[in-house]
Amino acid sequence: MSLIQKLKARAEQGKPVRVAVIGAGKFGSMYLSQAPRTPGIHLVCVADLSPDRARASLTRVGWQADRFEAKSLQEAARTGKTFITDDADAMIASDFVDVVIDSTGSPAAGIHHALLCAANRKHIIMVNVEADVLAGPLLARRAAEAGVIYSMASGDQPALIAELVDWARTIGMEVICAGKGTKYLPIYHQSTPDTVWGHYGFTEAQVAGGDFNAQMFNSFLDGTKSALEMAAVANGCELTAPSDGLKFPPCGVDDLPHILRPFSDGGTLPQKGMVEVVSSIERDGRPVYRDLRWGVYAVFEAPSNYVRDCFAQYGLKTDSTGRYAAMYKPYHLIGLELGISVATIALRGEATGATGDWRGDVAATAKRTLKAGEKLDGEGGFTVYGKLMQTADSLRLGALPIGLAHNMVLKNDVLAGQPVRWCDVDFDPAKQAVGVRREMEALFRKELGL
Repeated sequence: MSLIQKLKARAEQGKPVRVAVIGAGKFGSMYLSQAPRTPGIHLVCVADLSPDRARASLTRVGWQADRFEAKSLQEAARTGKTFITDDADAMIASDFVDVVIDSTGSPAAGIHHALLCAANRKHIIMVNVEADVLAGPLLARRAAEAGVIYSMASGDQPALIAELVDWARTIGMEVICAGKGTKYLPIYHQSTPDTVWGHYGFTEAQVAGGDFNAQMFNSFLDGTKSALEMAAVANGCELTAPSDGLKFPPCGVDDLPHILRPFSDGGTLPQKGMVEVVSSIERDGRPVYRDLRWGVYAVFEAPSNYVRDCFAQYGLKTDSTGRYAAMYKPYHLIGLELGISVATIALRGEATGATGDWRGDVAATAKRTLKAGEKLDGEGGFTVYGKLMQTADSLRLGALPIGLAHNMVLKNDVLAGQPVRWCDVDFDPAKQAVGVRREMEALFRKELGL
């Protein structure tokens, strides 16, 4: 049966999948807009630090007020309505939730919720890529030990890339490279919340008239989000991260198999089986023809001359040898697509992208020369951006992960472009996120023989 048939059957049986959302921001709101339209789904609870904000989000996406007037989870489960709360912990511990969606964006919160889900045997969809890259390989193990699913979020680019990679491998192709597109210039690594709008081309009037978060937008521009997402893909797809950060080659969809092939064949990759992000603009600022700014891709290789000939016979765009070809999806719909994850987990018992071995990490890297005594301000801020690294290199260096580089005070100067290390900052080992991360580092040092 298809997913929609399975969902309809659950609706007819009066046994809908009971879903809870933590965080009613943009991603969460996009899913909330679709959940009532999907048979066999009961959005039983929304948890947010501000219940009023959650109610406003539900109203904005078209919910009638009487649908979220339940006074408790029990009432919501009985009546088919939705309960709004600020107590995510109690929601996770309840008997009325099957699948939890963490769309908070907070690494510490994501780790906390994932561990609670494992303890309470709830499946979790980790929209929160910041938490996933900070501690996902360990969180996924904890979920597996508890017999529950820890999954990427369909609609977000890492899960869509994982889907393409799985498709290619399942039909017998070797994946050469996989990733996404974005707008990139090298100068963007130094962008701050004060300069971000100029790089985006937004006027002061546009910014003043909209709901814009400068630090959040800047995390996309300065390369941090790209690094986080590619680390998640490397960890979920058994692919290799570049040894010295993403290169962001300018590339349109027709050139994917030409540019994202190994050095030995005239491409830009040091080896097969890597992650990379392609830029939608040339280094001189000109737009790339048929860019992939909003999309995802996978490049794969024909395993035989027969398959190479099939590529040509069916019109695939290939490199000059005819061996390398690409599949891509030009757009992603973010939270609007999240229902695929919910249904796949609940009805098929499968993740939509599963974090596995720890292959890629994202180090906090100085945007300018930083002085001892300065306080780091985290992802998208004024002090650091996230740089993708191979895990073994990150562990040898003792790199501070970008997910923890917030409100930590420097003990040492750090030169522009250099990673911040654990030994460069004061940190509190008693904080849960710090403790979980340090536990994961110790575990993988042992496994990697470092």
